[in-house]
Amino acid sequence: MEINVLGTKLEPCCTDPATGYFRDGYCRTMSQDSGTHIVCAIMTSEFLSYTKSKGNDLSTPIPQWQFPGLVAGSKWCLCISRWIQAEKAGVAPLVVLEATLGKALEYTSLELLKKHEATS
Repeated sequence: MEINVLGTKLEPCCTDPATGYFRDGYCRTMSQDSGTHIVCAIMTSEFLSYTKSKGNDLSTPIPQWQFPGLVAGSKWCLCISRWIQAEKAGVAPLVVLEATLGKALEYTSLELLKKHEATS
């Protein structure tokens, strides 16, 4: 069983569109996942503009990859390094802690993630 940053069972992030390195809706990873897509985040227009400016356009659809493009409010598994970079730039999207892999705590603190926690 995979564990989230709260120490409980990892919950799915989003299945429509299917997110995660494995495109199974979960923010899980493996050694071949060079981006370490483990943070379940809720997109904002500010973050989407920021990541596009850094060379990772998440808002433009890519039909051949069955990728519809993301909009503000979409949930997506982000690379931990991009989330940290965005946090330092003041544009970090909110995080769904229950769907963020515990491995994220190897890169950042639970305290910092909780500062950006999405509440239901």
